[in-house]
Amino acid sequence: MITVSAGSTLTLRCPGMEAIPLVCLAEVRAPFIADLPPLPVLSLDEPGVRRYGILELTSSAGVAWVEAELRGGLMTVLGDSPTGVVQRRDSPRRPGVYPATGTAQVDTGDSQKLVAIAGHVQDISTSGLLLRATAGGDSPHLPSAILRTLLHVTMPWGEMNTAVTTVDQRSDQLRGTFEWIDPGDAKALAGFVLSR
Repeated sequence: MITVSAGSTLTLRCPGMEAIPLVCLAEVRAPFIADLPPLPVLSLDEPGVRRYGILELTSSAGVAWVEAELRGGLMTVLGDSPTGVVQRRDSPRRPGVYPATGTAQVDTGDSQKLVAIAGHVQDISTSGLLLRATAGGDSPHLPSAILRTLLHVTMPWGEMNTAVTTVDQRSDQLRGTFEWIDPGDAKALAGFVLSR
């Protein structure tokens, strides 16, 4: 079963224009990616605009690029099959809302700086996590070019301490792999994600 979670960030790439970031508004499921019903998405387009392109689709199976159409706030996967999954998520994982605070190491070009961040982990596995956070102040985004993040995450068994290396970063979302995790927390995390 393929699941696209509510809040997932999708990217539509259309010929001759900049990539269009989209947010999935409701969870959608299907046996295969090609069978997904239209996804309700938040878009900056006018209601009557139609766009065709390649959609970077983040789902429970990983990340895939598929042909898609955006029309009237709905993203529809076109064709019989996707162009292929480019990231496999083999590690056991578990979605949720786990409060997190920490410090991000940001590359500023000629130097590096530390920035305090706060938010929540919305998806966690035995190898990494998806963090949705901001740096505070008036900015609704994370600072760009985060190299790694030291996080304190409130989990059901207590506070988990970990260092995360950035894999992908967009707006207020950061996907990363564990660079370091406390051995006791690693054991508790494995039991937690496998207990579903």
